[in-house]
Amino acid sequence: MSLGYVTSLLREGIMEVIILAGPMLVTALLVGLVVAILQATTSIQEQTLTFVPKVIAILLILGFLGGWMFASLRDYTVRLFQMIPEMVR
Repeated sequence: MSLGYVTSLLREGIMEVIILAGPMLVTALLVGLVVAILQATTSIQEQTLTFVPKVIAILLILGFLGGWMFASLRDYTVRLFQMIPEMVR
């Protein structure tokens, strides 16, 4: 097993994590930005106000994209397990 092969595996793993975590992180960022703008315009400085909308938004994204996320992770895991015989050689 060469260094290029290991690098390729690491790159694929990192890309899978970015693709799976991206929608939730972007959603949390946008919801946090909207709540921060609302807090700045209304002068409400409650720290816990941003928490609940972010959790609800992330749960909604998981509800909508959860099937695709789990299918993508399953396919990646199956590919990794299929590569095991090649790695042993």
